[in-house]
Amino acid sequence: MFAASVIVALSTLPAAAQTTDTFDLKEWDVEWGGRTRDPYVAPDGKVWFVGQAGNYIAYLDPKSGQQKRFEIEAGTNPHTLIVDAQGTVWYAGNRNGRIGKLDPATGAIKTIMTGEAKDPHTMVFDGKGNIWFTSQGSNRVGRLNMTTEKVDLIVPNETPSNPYGIVMHNGAPYIALLRTNTIAKVDPNTLAVTKFKYANDASRSRRLDVLPDGTAWYGDEARGYIGRINLATGEAKEWAAPGGAESRPYALTRDDQGRIWFTETGDAKRLVGFDPKTERFFANIEVSGTIRHMHFDNKTRMMWFGTDANKVGRIALQKAR
Repeated sequence: MFAASVIVALSTLPAAAQTTDTFDLKEWDVEWGGRTRDPYVAPDGKVWFVGQAGNYIAYLDPKSGQQKRFEIEAGTNPHTLIVDAQGTVWYAGNRNGRIGKLDPATGAIKTIMTGEAKDPHTMVFDGKGNIWFTSQGSNRVGRLNMTTEKVDLIVPNETPSNPYGIVMHNGAPYIALLRTNTIAKVDPNTLAVTKFKYANDASRSRRLDVLPDGTAWYGDEARGYIGRINLATGEAKEWAAPGGAESRPYALTRDDQGRIWFTETGDAKRLVGFDPKTERFFANIEVSGTIRHMHFDNKTRMMWFGTDANKVGRIALQKAR
């Protein structure tokens, strides 16, 4: 497998926005293609990912470059996966209404049907034995009990809202409702839904994250902005993305320093860093293709992503000496 690595320079940013960090970018070709996406670091260091169009689950060993593919049910078209503390891989059956459970040691698969949530999309562990997930076309948010396999479904919006990205904060899931100008919070005890509005009614967001200080961050794909909502007060603020109105922010996550990273997916494909403390952009890194989701591994300080160019990549955050 071919892998390329480069230390990224930040000369494209104004001097006031520069950082003392350097960013080691590395990408691995995936021979099976099929739109590689949504990598997740397992406890043993392997990086699992899906081939959404290729209908497979696979892993990359970053140390050796070895990759291994697992066959799954025809027509699954997995959208994402996550790996639990025991190394079990859970994947979303985006085209056949199920969540799959793969044992890497044996290749055995067990599936759990998700009922009216016909297109499981993005998933997240809640740390209490459950997986919360979105179902975009079905206008549902789901909770799967990993032990009993019971599935609870919530309708987060009266009209179709395309629930998309999902993250946990203080025990509750927060969801980007792509077809609306809101983020939804589900109370895990009552399943009641609370909504928070973006800074602009025309904003539309696919992904989000929430910092420990209670601020929710999102990328505005429709307008080319990054935004913040204070969850305690509802106050919202936004900043124009470096790539402008047609930059189409998509994936978004945070690193171990509380900085926001998001992708621009317009004509140029970039990974952009924004520091909430200084309210400045500090990184602008070109990548091989559209990045739709990212996973930051705190243990290694590496941010993993897949691209539509059929690569698995990572940015290693390194302090300059």
